[in-house]
Amino acid sequence: MRAALRDTGETIITAVVIFLILQVTTQSFLIEGSSMEPTLVQDERLLVNRFVYTQSPFSLFGDENYLFGGPKRGDIVVFHPPTGSDTDFVKRIIGLPGDWIDLDGNSVYINGEKTEWVSVTTARRHENYPVQVPPGEYFVLGDNRRVSVDSRNWGFVSADALVGRAWSVYWPVNELQLFS
Repeated sequence: MRAALRDTGETIITAVVIFLILQVTTQSFLIEGSSMEPTLVQDERLLVNRFVYTQSPFSLFGDENYLFGGPKRGDIVVFHPPTGSDTDFVKRIIGLPGDWIDLDGNSVYINGEKTEWVSVTTARRHENYPVQVPPGEYFVLGDNRRVSVDSRNWGFVSADALVGRAWSVYWPVNELQLFS
């Protein structure tokens, strides 16, 4: 009897620890809208890794340091939008701090090189291109550029606004996919 109680207690404690770790490191996110189609579609559910962009408390040479490498070009990220909306957004990082971004009405150029993230045209929303991504900020675009409200509309996204990187689509189950 005593062994059974101990085993039950250990199982409960283990389950609580796993639950707390998942609560701290991941977040569920519902896709609303079509700005990331065809990569992500309406009503899919994402698991977002909130831990991956944790900044180191030790800053070397004044640069932002991340414990796990930080945001990379092509990452699909969830962030608090600079518009002040209460609803988080999901977009793809196109430009990193220091990058030069140019749009010619059809394609996106990063540091003078044409990108191939998506095959749709990328219209300009203003004529102030090329732009340089400031330190500590990112240039983000939706994959469905015709309908996406993104950095072309409201500018850059601060590193502090990043919630995390998309890890996987887990619902509906038949659409399960992992992002690298």
